[in-house]
Amino acid sequence: ETLAGSGIERIPKEYIRPEEERRSIGDIFEEEKMGGGPQVPTVDLKGINSDDLEVREKCREELRKAAVDWGVMHLVNHGIPEELTGRVKAAGEGFFAQPIEEKEKYANDQAAGNVQGYGSKLANNASGQLEWEDYFFHCIFPQDKTDLSIWPKTPSDYIAATREYAKQLRALATKVLAVLSLGLGLDEGRLEKEVGGMEELLLQMKINYYPKCPQPELALGVEAHTDVSALTFILHNMVPGLQLFYGGKWVTAKCVPNSIIMHVGDTVEILSNGKYKSILHRGVVNKEKVRVSWAVFCEPPKDKILLQPLPETVSEAEPPRFPPRTFAQHIKHKLFRQSDQGADTPKT
Repeated sequence: ETLAGSGIERIPKEYIRPEEERRSIGDIFEEEKMGGGPQVPTVDLKGINSDDLEVREKCREELRKAAVDWGVMHLVNHGIPEELTGRVKAAGEGFFAQPIEEKEKYANDQAAGNVQGYGSKLANNASGQLEWEDYFFHCIFPQDKTDLSIWPKTPSDYIAATREYAKQLRALATKVLAVLSLGLGLDEGRLEKEVGGMEELLLQMKINYYPKCPQPELALGVEAHTDVSALTFILHNMVPGLQLFYGGKWVTAKCVPNSIIMHVGDTVEILSNGKYKSILHRGVVNKEKVRVSWAVFCEPPKDKILLQPLPETVSEAEPPRFPPRTFAQHIKHKLFRQSDQGADTPKT
């Protein structure tokens, strides 16, 4: 943010992506307008628990199909009031609108392994390049695992709005996991149990702040990655920037009003033996508008559960595609090719 506000016309070389990556970076506003080609599916959840069997099954099949084909979707009529998501966005934007020195009071210390708080991504990612973003990262659910001492005190509604949103999002995660369980022929509570249940599944929020970039064709807000989570839910400020690698090319997600974007993460992909997809995605920046997104990662406990394809998803024709690993081991497995510098925060 400091760099973006300094009036520079050229970005420092450590933010410039390798040439082969730059070839696929275009004008995000033009790309969002383009018709034709594949589109991220929109799933209307209004009928998810309808008394009408036909309505309910149609809704659940749309959700399951989007998780199989894409692993990402816009959720509408998700049941979380617009008034509440508006408060969450206003609180996050209010935090980032403060002077840098106020935000620095919440600075994290990545070198010490303390990733919660305010920061910028250090060069310990796959390419050694920097990403054009600042963020605020902290655990928001369950309440007994949250540390309110690092939550922003300003704006004054930040804690109340975020807490209520966490509670409602956790209920939405239960509904989604139930549908995905049934889609695998399992009991509806099975996936939720496999990722830690109400006591152990952690919800970690990362507010991503992407300042305007003078050379957006050279940089990325977040480099290409898949999420390690079970599920990820994302709010955004209606500025495009999310791209998905689908059908061999980068597809720009259109901005759908009052939607929550949901990704299937690696954890559910592993448990389903690859039947549900964890899609490669990245964040693109622009020179006209600040983009903000609120990503909530639903993560299983680090060491208590062994992640591996569930027995019911494995057969002679479909042997296990993933070796057994704890969540912590899975993160290490993904990161050791990228870094041996220890702690890292999730992306998106």
